[in-house]
Amino acid sequence: MSEIQINTTQNVNINFTLASVGERILAHLIDLLIKFAYAGIIVWILSGIIDSSPRLKELDQWSIISIYVVLLFPFIFYSLALESLFEGQTPGKKAMKIRVVKIDGYQASFIDYIIRWFFRIVDLNMISGFIALISIIMSEKGQRLGGMTSGTSVISLKNKVRISHTILEEIGADYKPQYPTVINLSDNDMRIIKETFTTARDAKDHETLLKLRRKVEEVIGITSTKDTVTFLNIIIRDYNFYTQNM
Repeated sequence: MSEIQINTTQNVNINFTLASVGERILAHLIDLLIKFAYAGIIVWILSGIIDSSPRLKELDQWSIISIYVVLLFPFIFYSLALESLFEGQTPGKKAMKIRVVKIDGYQASFIDYIIRWFFRIVDLNMISGFIALISIIMSEKGQRLGGMTSGTSVISLKNKVRISHTILEEIGADYKPQYPTVINLSDNDMRIIKETFTTARDAKDHETLLKLRRKVEEVIGITSTKDTVTFLNIIIRDYNFYTQNM
């Protein structure tokens, strides 16, 4: 499968697997099924109400059409509304474990979703989706025209990169940081610290660990009584706590 590299807001490059054409088609079909089921139920119920109501029978054709259009708004704005509310996922995408993301690492905005929705007219509704299919296959980043215009693509969540492979760490909601001055470090500093720490710890290179500890203490202006491995672990986790909650 093809991959896409996304640079996060913390300047960390993460590789994601692009959603396959098959996954996207199946997600689209699931969404279509939901949309047409909704539309069918609305038409069936409304037709019954109109037939049984003398007052509604007196309405002119355009008034009845207007009622149908209003009630079918969820059908028309299905993808726009759901992708905006659920961070790039519709029920179909959720079922297939795929998601819309910005290729620059930022969260897609409402404007991005509007652009994607608008281009569906060309991508998916003309020539039975043939334009979207060709665009996705030919595009290096698996984008249809709406994705190219909005700077978004669709990734698979099935093989998501573990957060521990980057400078990011999994931190519980109840985590209590101990060294506030870690914010004096940059993302690049922390990337070097974590890589050096991991390599030296695994190799049991105590001399390198001690040098790294002394350098960190010097930069953030503290002296700790904790053992070196524990201290460096806390530094990495504290940095992630502060940068993720600022």
